[in-house]
This record gives sequence, C-alpha cells and structure tokens, in this order.
Amino acid sequence: MSFAHFSMHPMLLDALSAQGFIEPTPIQDKAVPPALAGHDLLGLARTGTGKTLAYVLPLLHKLLTSSGNGVRALVVAPTRELAVQIFSDIQQMIRKTDLSCVTIFGGVGLHTQRQQLKGDVDIVVACPGRLLDHVRRKSIDLSTVKMLVLDEADMMLDMGFIEDIQHILQLTEQRDQTLLFSATMPEELEQMAKEAMNSPLHIQVDTIAPVASVSHAIYPIAQHLKTPLLKTMLRLMDFQSLLVFVRTRHGAKRLWRQLGNAGFAATCLQGKLSQRRRQEAMCGFRRGKYAIMVATDIAARGLDISCVSHVINYDFPPTVDTYIHRIGRTGRASATGSAFTFVSPEDAPMMKTLERALDGDITYCYMDEFDYSAQRRSTAAKPAKLKKQPRPQRIRKKGTLLSAEQVTPRNRPARQTMPGRPQSQARIISKPTEKKTKQEVLDLRPASRTTIKQPHSPRKLQKLKIEEKKFQEADESQT
Repeated sequence: MSFAHFSMHPMLLDALSAQGFIEPTPIQDKAVPPALAGHDLLGLARTGTGKTLAYVLPLLHKLLTSSGNGVRALVVAPTRELAVQIFSDIQQMIRKTDLSCVTIFGGVGLHTQRQQLKGDVDIVVACPGRLLDHVRRKSIDLSTVKMLVLDEADMMLDMGFIEDIQHILQLTEQRDQTLLFSATMPEELEQMAKEAMNSPLHIQVDTIAPVASVSHAIYPIAQHLKTPLLKTMLRLMDFQSLLVFVRTRHGAKRLWRQLGNAGFAATCLQGKLSQRRRQEAMCGFRRGKYAIMVATDIAARGLDISCVSHVINYDFPPTVDTYIHRIGRTGRASATGSAFTFVSPEDAPMMKTLERALDGDITYCYMDEFDYSAQRRSTAAKPAKLKKQPRPQRIRKKGTLLSAEQVTPRNRPARQTMPGRPQSQARIISKPTEKKTKQEVLDLRPASRTTIKQPHSPRKLQKLKIEEKKFQEADESQT
C-alpha cells in the first residue's frame, strides 16, 4: 500500500513524494486512517518506526481542510532535541502551504519566542516546562487548540512531567482529538489516558523488543579499565558514526575530554549544555564532523540519527527498556547495526534480566589486543610534597637585629595597622610604653648636630665679595 491510498490533502501527498516517501511503515498504516477519521489514538511502537509521520499527517490534513484562529494544533515532546526534530519534519511537510509552525523549548531566551507567538501560528511544538512558562506569562492561549499530540509520553512520565502534562490537558479541554504515542505503557500512563481521552483506539506495532537487525555483544570489564578498553576498540573498529552512552552528565563530560585528548573526533550531548552547543553537537555529528558522540540517556529516545552504525553502552543501562531505547539509535530503517555493552561485576544482577529479555541472544567477547591485568592506579603511594623552608628574616626591635631563629612569640613585635592606612601598608610597630614627663622626654632628645656648610661656587663667592666691598665703602663714607 502507498500513501496515495490515504484520503489526504493533495499538498501532503506531493510533500511525501518530494521527500521520497512511497510506502507507509506499519505504525503509519495502522494509525493514519483512524486518526484521519477523528478518533483518539493510543499508539504503541518502538523507536525508529516512523511514529512522527503517523500523527503529523492527520494533524496537517485537519488544519488544511478546516479553518480557525489561534493555535489549533499542539505537539508536546519531552526533550529539546526531539522538539526540534518534530518541528523540522513539519516544516518539510508545510513548505508549500499557508500553515505556520513555532517551536518552544527551554535553554534559550523567552523574548524571541514571545515575538514568534504574537503572529499567526497554527502549530506549536513544545516542551512541557517552557510551554507552561509562556502560559503563565500569557504569551500563548491554549483554549483554541483542537488537536493535541503527546509524543514519547512514557519518557515524559519518567522525567517527572506528569503534573505538567495533566495541567496541559486541563488547559486544552476544548480539543476535538488527542493522539498519544509511546514506546511502553506504564500503569500511570494508562490511567491518565483513560481519564483524558475519549474512547481511544489502541494501536500496537511490535512489542518493546530489540531491533532484529542489531547484533548484541557483551564485554566483561573491570570498572577502571572501561576507558582504556574503549580507546582500544575505537582504534581497531571500522565504524561510520558511533554513540557512547554514559549514565551521568559528569561522566559524559569526563569521557568526552579523555577521547578528545586521545585524538578522536568526539562531541558530547548532555542535559546541562546550552541550546546552541546542543545544536552544534547534533549538526556536527549528523554531518560527519564528529565520528563519536558521548551522550547521556537524553539522546536515547526519539532522536532520528540514521547514520549511527554502532552503539556502545559504556555504563550499563538501569533498565531493559533503557537498553532497548539506547540500541534503537542503530539498525534503523532495516539497516544493520551493532550494540556493545561494558559489564562490570556490580552489573551482574541486571545482566541476568537482560539475558532473559534477549532470549540469550548475546555474545560474550574479549579482545586479545587488550591487557585485562592492568591494575588500578593507587593514589596512596604518591610521595608527599616537601615543604619549602622559610627564608631567614631580620626584624628590628629596640635597635637590635634578630635572625628568624631568634624571633619568638614573646619578643616578636605586634603587627598592627595604623588608622586610615590600608592593610597592605601595615607596619611593625612596638608596643605602647608608659607616659613620660616633659623633662624625661627632653632628656631623651638626641644631642643637636653641628651644621656643616657646603662650599659655595666661584660665582657665588664673587657675588659675596662684591656685596662685602659695598658694605665697607658705605661704612667708610659714614665715618
């Protein structure tokens, strides 16, 4: 079946053809017809199956075939990267239409987004936190929303957005249709769907299982040998682009720097990066500027990075679902891929759960080129630093010069700061003594010194002689 069998607006069919989309994926084939008919949908499918188009096509068709004012369609996504990707896909589809789309997410200034929202906006793609921030500032009105899409809903629950989502559902009570797409269906999400949706149709394509085209390999390794093993693998492997998943953002930043210092073209994606640096990392990785991306689980869900050939789990994933979402970045669109996972002794309990989920389809690997006997560096054996010997000091006290060894706390002059003088100009002064009488002070005065006149210059001497001669002549005339 082709997209032409769907009763969609001709502009959408032309846009699909221009992008090379001919046949719908299974989730699109099952979700698009009932969504075009106006039903609420609860779609379950693993990542990389084309869920975005499954809700974008019905959404755009309804906007093109109806009229209205204000924001008529709202798509909510858990991360900035996914919101930008959805916005890009929508822009490709509405390029030759009169529809407009704006994306809203945190990490950037509010002013530009507020200016964009003042215009005629039909579609808003947003992250929950920043969207509600605009609602509080009254820069967006959600009462006109007719279609609401919640993408990667289970991830939003995992990230603690449950209250934000419930608030958004209340603000869009006038909507006509709700589409919820997720990779898993936790009980909390299922309960929320029952309360917020109108008799939704359940559509499930595949179960939450690893991609069949991805091979799995386990590398048992001690914790302190993970980085040396990774560097050895990268030097020996033939890969196009590679994702390395780390549990924490601090670990991702540290590993990224270590790979960069080793000469690898690597970039980093983690939650504390600014939006500009996130976009730079994603664009550089997609275009081949960076062959390696070190990322936290923020990049494991929803991102369409089709060029990834290998995924390495540097840190063992906390759950089986996280493992499946991580390796879902490779082997997309029926392409082959490889997933390598480092397993340290403390990961043994979780490893058994993963083996059951994969039905034992795991290969344990060891590298002959790597030295597994290397010991952890000990910081206790480092020699203590020698303290510098103090320079000898000579301190004047009561007219006597004392060396540094002779100065004791008892005879050391008190260090005081004169009033009005900065601390940097503090001087060493003696302790105040008892008040003396006037006669005692006079007796302590030094003897007057004899003033020695300096010899005059020849011109000065001649001038003095002339003046002396005039005085003599004046005296003689008077006598």
